[in-house]
Amino acid sequence: MLAGDVASSASSISASEGLTQTIEVIFEILAAANNVLFKRDSFKELASYLERIIPVLRELEKKDFDNSESLKNAIEILNREVRDAKKLMLECSKKNKVYLLMNCRAIVNRLENTSREISRALGLLPLASLDLSAGIVEDIERLCNTMQRAAFRAAITEEEIWRKLRLEYRKGMSALRKEFEEFKSEIESARVRKDQAEAIQMDQIIALLERADAASSPKEKEMKYFTKRKSLGSQPLQPLQSFYCPITRDVMVDPVETSSGQTFEKGAIEKWFADGNKLCPLTMTSLDTSILRPNKTLRQSIEEWKDRNTMIMIASMKEKLKSEEEEEVLLNLGELQSLCEQRDMHREWVILENYMPILIQLLGAKNRDIRKNVLVILCILAKDTDDAKERIIKVENAVESIVRSLGRRSEERKLAVALLLELSKSDFVKDCIGKVQGCILLLVTMSNSDDNQAPRDAQELLENLSFSDQNVIQMAKANYFKHLLQRLSTGSDDAKMIMATNLAEMELTDHNKESLFEEGVLGPLLEMVSHGQIHMKTVAVKVLRNLSSLPRNGLQMIREGAVRPLLDLLFHRNSSNSSLREYLAATIMHLAMSTVSQESDKAPVLFLESDGDIFQLFSLINLTGPSVQQSIIQTFYALCQSQSSSNIKMNLIKCSAVPILVQLCGHNNSNVRASAVKLFSCLANGGDEAFIMENVDQKCIEIILTIIRSSNDEEEIASAMGIISNLPETHEITQWLLDAGALQVIFNFLQNGRQNGSHYSQLIENAVGALRRFTVPTKLEWQKSAAEVGLIQVLVRLLENGSVLTKQHAAICLARFSESSSELSRPMPKRRGLWCFSAPPETGCLVHGGICTVVSSFCIIEADAVQPLVRILGEADPAACEASLDALLTLIEGEKLQNGSKVLASANAIPLIIRFLGCPYPTLQEKALNALERIFRLLEFKQKYGASAQMPLVDLTQRGSGSVKSMAARILAHLNVLHDQSSYF
Repeated sequence: MLAGDVASSASSISASEGLTQTIEVIFEILAAANNVLFKRDSFKELASYLERIIPVLRELEKKDFDNSESLKNAIEILNREVRDAKKLMLECSKKNKVYLLMNCRAIVNRLENTSREISRALGLLPLASLDLSAGIVEDIERLCNTMQRAAFRAAITEEEIWRKLRLEYRKGMSALRKEFEEFKSEIESARVRKDQAEAIQMDQIIALLERADAASSPKEKEMKYFTKRKSLGSQPLQPLQSFYCPITRDVMVDPVETSSGQTFEKGAIEKWFADGNKLCPLTMTSLDTSILRPNKTLRQSIEEWKDRNTMIMIASMKEKLKSEEEEEVLLNLGELQSLCEQRDMHREWVILENYMPILIQLLGAKNRDIRKNVLVILCILAKDTDDAKERIIKVENAVESIVRSLGRRSEERKLAVALLLELSKSDFVKDCIGKVQGCILLLVTMSNSDDNQAPRDAQELLENLSFSDQNVIQMAKANYFKHLLQRLSTGSDDAKMIMATNLAEMELTDHNKESLFEEGVLGPLLEMVSHGQIHMKTVAVKVLRNLSSLPRNGLQMIREGAVRPLLDLLFHRNSSNSSLREYLAATIMHLAMSTVSQESDKAPVLFLESDGDIFQLFSLINLTGPSVQQSIIQTFYALCQSQSSSNIKMNLIKCSAVPILVQLCGHNNSNVRASAVKLFSCLANGGDEAFIMENVDQKCIEIILTIIRSSNDEEEIASAMGIISNLPETHEITQWLLDAGALQVIFNFLQNGRQNGSHYSQLIENAVGALRRFTVPTKLEWQKSAAEVGLIQVLVRLLENGSVLTKQHAAICLARFSESSSELSRPMPKRRGLWCFSAPPETGCLVHGGICTVVSSFCIIEADAVQPLVRILGEADPAACEASLDALLTLIEGEKLQNGSKVLASANAIPLIIRFLGCPYPTLQEKALNALERIFRLLEFKQKYGASAQMPLVDLTQRGSGSVKSMAARILAHLNVLHDQSSYF
């Protein structure tokens, strides 16, 4: 459907229908956002904006806006733009990748236009007159501003597009070949359509397709190339007369046609016009200077002519490189290098002509210039594809020949290591390099030389090689780490700096990090930290930061006393170097994280035991930048998960961490904010309620809700939910949450949560925990608000598919709702007049006797919650069982005993309750006893279930505590097993 059709369709429906459809389409977009093949992050960003609109649309559904023309217009625009967004999302889910890459700018423009139009529509909504909560109005106003400024990123160069296509090529040739075939057909369609503007010129698309040989396998490309080359002959062709520009007399590069029908080089005719000429240089007729049409046919012919001659030239030069005349060889190598640098197509032809063996053979030449030229050409060729790298490496003695150049003069050595570095980017080739005898030893020597570029390339090459286990063995044989550590220990300050810098820049594997610690790297580094100059301290701490990311290294650093010098350096007032502070804070964070992962069967390694260190470290949050702030907060978050968590939490409360974290929850740096939210959530869980109450006000509540509404970080949202879930259930806090629209915001996550996120389970657990405060039986109006948004039905669903903690929270909420059901159940209406002519009577609730519904009386029977609750009784978690039992026992309170017991019996709950008599959890035992004491007052259930309860009850009378023993005896008396005067009472 085109945009005009969408507008027409939207205007033909009523405003209320348009509103309903808009909400439905938004939900479809939210569900489909993760399935988009292209620009997924941009579509997820747009989806997050749309999700924040839903609460307003839900409120509008309740309003009468048929007489508001402005409101209807706004809804019409919303409906149209949301449908356009869905259409674009579907296109980017189904169109082939080549088309999408080539049209990335158009897609981004459409995304931005849609975002701005939706923002405009929201701006037309008379929010002030709609009686919406202040929180929702502020959120929509912020959302409008955000969407107006939304800027989605596009790939802006052909080179960027080609890079992505090559990535696709490496993933699978057949798949990319299919994409190209589909794209060709779409290009043909685009030529026919007059009304579709493409963001990238057709010339660029055709040029890319000419390079579509990348979609073929190497064997297919080779066959295609030689078929074409053999058809060309062996002699170059002279250019046709039409190829020359009449003005410059040179072969044209960019021919354009004027209004007179004559063709010229574009730059030449433009200069002709710029000089004031208005007549055609050939016909001297008047020209329209605004008309210059690209002569695509001629341009293609010229390019084909050039390609033909170049292909012949490349094929013929190979024999010339075998000449015994060094000057001729050097001349041809220069021409070959120039051709390779001009176009990637030329490089491909050189590769297909199998120049590799000849070039590798020339590496054995006595002439240094020949060897250097060859190394340069091979490096150029190797940069294109893994296929080129493998062709080089498969030539006999190729790596050995290149490695020999590592031992020659400085310039040749640099070129050789640069080539090996490029070759090492292929996993296949990487292993081959490391196996060459002496290669790694030469690289180790080079990495320590005083040369400028060669040591860096050698070091980077060693890094690449170190990812192979086989090469790590060779590096060990070459005494690389020992040599490095020796210079760290005994070398001059300059040598130490070089070695430490090399280590700091290496992307070490875990194996490397472990090996370095085994070789004793910690001592020299700590010596640099304690006694070196500021730049030496900085690079040493940077190395420690990298090494400490391996938990076993972190624990070893703590054991060997690394903590004190690091803390002292961080606390020192002269440590003003920002990089040093960042590295120190990150290292300390790694040490804290290592204490969380330590094995439980070994003596625990404790970190940050001093109260003074805890206070001093936390105080740095107010004195440092975002990077250090984030590391410090994450340090304390890790320690709150460790064996010393209780001491850490207690000290954080003492040093007034909560008000600082509340402030940081509004930080403009998203990483700092997310870390602060996580730590705040951790402290709120089981923390000092009185202290938390002192520091949480209405503004804090609004900040937390803003994070939940606007954050794209699922873990941050889950932590923010955790804060709300763990806040004290006071009337004041709950009312603040209601006033800020929290009920609907939290409920939306239960309905629309991203089920594939790594923090989804935690998010839902905390969301249900947060909603518990709205279900307290003493506040009926809160319960009604929660029931009206549909919470009860969602809670019942979560009993089936939630986590254990989610089930526990859901059961607690349902128990609280159920406590109010008797009071809210509507009495059965009395039948009047002649019964035979009256409507059939309404069916009363099995337990409450009156007319019950889920929304009006919160009836868990009407909500079909009984069976799911009974199923939880059979699970292993005692807390979930207890919460579920509490909910079920609300059905047998007071006068509901007879009918409630029948409901429990029909759901097979009573045998499970009897089973709790033998469980090791006292509270479950006591609740089961209290329930059975009441149920067994009824003869029907005493006869049916009494026998199965006798033995567990007898056991409790013998081994139970005082109250349990007495209650068990009382039930046995009901069952006529014990006399009423028994000594057990």
